[in-house]
Amino acid sequence: MRPSLLLTSPCAHSVCYHGRVRSRSLEEAYPGIRFRPGSRGFMAQLSGAPAECEHLENDAKWMAALAPDTLYLQGKPAARNSGPATRPEASLCLACLTQVIRPALAGFAGRTIVFEPAVGITQYLFVAQKDLEAAGLTPEFAAAIEARLRELGKDPCEHERSCGRRATWLWLPHEQVRELDETALVRAAPGRKFCAAHGAAQLCLSFGMLEDANLLYMNLPYGEAGAYVWV
Repeated sequence: MRPSLLLTSPCAHSVCYHGRVRSRSLEEAYPGIRFRPGSRGFMAQLSGAPAECEHLENDAKWMAALAPDTLYLQGKPAARNSGPATRPEASLCLACLTQVIRPALAGFAGRTIVFEPAVGITQYLFVAQKDLEAAGLTPEFAAAIEARLRELGKDPCEHERSCGRRATWLWLPHEQVRELDETALVRAAPGRKFCAAHGAAQLCLSFGMLEDANLLYMNLPYGEAGAYVWV
């Protein structure tokens, strides 16, 4: 069983931006990523389909739709970023996704509970502590997350000899918490404690261990604390 998440996009395959202005260009939002020209044309924009990195043209075995600054609350998109502009959604291969998210995750200063991505998931999303219940997570699950968040920031990263930073990430591997409605395990699982930089590396490594993936939605962290959960 999985906690009830009211995060379904109005569009079948991607985050929908109908009625919204994309105030940042792809080049601004994704420096260094090259996009397939055909995915940026008028027809693609008319259909609401996101631009695709050039590697997906020949190999779509591993792909993720990244909407960095958008969270779905009861099926409606809500902007969640600290800047004046929202970054557009993009479909990325594993290499391009890693190139984009690793520095963003490493630079996130907040506390984070991260559930290891499971095989076959379709969404992997960050929900800030203040949005847990509004996003459709059960009160029991939200309470368990909040309890674990309070533990972070006190202990050193598990790589303390080479790192020296405090642990702001709690990594919960799949073998410790197999289903997200196992709130007793969410509260008790020892997990692994990382600083943001080592946590980002661990998440990217975990993504790389998935032989294939079709993530219809992923966002980036925002706020002061929260959790990465999967659907």
